[in-house]
Amino acid sequence: MWNALGSLMTSRAGSPSKDKSTNDISGDSISKKTLSELREQYALLSEDAKQLMTEKMFLENELSQLKKRVNRLDEEIRSLRTPPYIIGNIQDVIGEKVVVRSSNGTIFLVSKNPRIDNSKILPGVRVSMNQDTLAVIDILEDAFDPLVSGAEIIEKPNINYSDLGGLDEQIREVRDAIELSLEKPESFEKFGIQPPKGVLLTGPPGTGKTMLAKAVASHTNATFLGLVGSELAQKYIGEGGRMVRELFSLARKKSPCIIFIDEIDAIGSKRLDSSTSGDREVQRTLMQLLSELDGFNSLDNVKVIAATNRPELLDKALLRPGRFDRIVEIPLPNIEGREAIFNVHARKMPLDKNVDFSKLSIITEGYSGAEIKAITIDVGMKAISEGVSKCKMSHFKDAISSIDTKRKGVQNNGPDRLYG
Repeated sequence: MWNALGSLMTSRAGSPSKDKSTNDISGDSISKKTLSELREQYALLSEDAKQLMTEKMFLENELSQLKKRVNRLDEEIRSLRTPPYIIGNIQDVIGEKVVVRSSNGTIFLVSKNPRIDNSKILPGVRVSMNQDTLAVIDILEDAFDPLVSGAEIIEKPNINYSDLGGLDEQIREVRDAIELSLEKPESFEKFGIQPPKGVLLTGPPGTGKTMLAKAVASHTNATFLGLVGSELAQKYIGEGGRMVRELFSLARKKSPCIIFIDEIDAIGSKRLDSSTSGDREVQRTLMQLLSELDGFNSLDNVKVIAATNRPELLDKALLRPGRFDRIVEIPLPNIEGREAIFNVHARKMPLDKNVDFSKLSIITEGYSGAEIKAITIDVGMKAISEGVSKCKMSHFKDAISSIDTKRKGVQNNGPDRLYG
């Protein structure tokens, strides 16, 4: 009995220690679980912190760019609000002062910007001046009239000498006068002669004068300035002469250069005693052109090509050697020339085997190159409208008949009959 009671008391006395060990195990597992969760949360927070730092750096960089843009816009606004400068020309230099003529014609003695190189301050130079003090701010480049600066042909025409049928002799003369002197100037110096300054192309309308000038522009590496003579005939006194002067000044600046003046009879007609104020202005333009062609200033690598279909109207001073050294006449094509022109304009056309250009050249007596080109265009249109795959001889005959009717209508001065 006493043994049983002792065992019972022993078991009751040992149970509290067992409960305590169980509680310790539970506490350790909870603390481990909490520590792992804290570590995961720390990793997530670190990741978020890195991302926020990256976004902060990006925003700071963007803010810096926006501040620079704001400063730049503020600078532009300040420059737009500044009063405009006055454009003038230097008349003379007196010590540290400069005599300038403003745009309204008034002359002033003003100071200049000390940072400007004194070697650039020369009489005639264009400058910008302060609106209040009229002090010289900066040196400006020479300005050219928009008609003159727009005369430069940037893209070369897609025309070759092979596109000009029946003009072999004229092509040779033009190339000898223009291209030879530009490509081999040392040869002219060796022989002690001056190269030709210009070539005048004459002939009826539609014979290929302008097309020949385009071929020269396409074949040479020189700058090409092309304009019509009527553009140089201006309304106000001195404007035409100023444009001619600027035209040759631009040509010298861009040398080697070729100037092409089409329809030169618009400013090169004979000078008469009885004339109106408009005629006198045209004559002043002509005198400036004569001075530029054979004056004190050398043309150097500047060549002039002019074209007209009324050579009998030109002034004798314009035709003398030393100005236009070579006059090339481009007449209406002969039978061989007409056949060559037919071959040029119809070389890409699908032709029937019975098309004979030798026969067509016989029946087109008196036709110009432009009229023969119009025939080939008319033939192609007829073939397209009929839905055939090749151009036939009958198409050429019909086109020649249509062009011939138009030619007779023009000769009879009947505008109502111009289109057949």
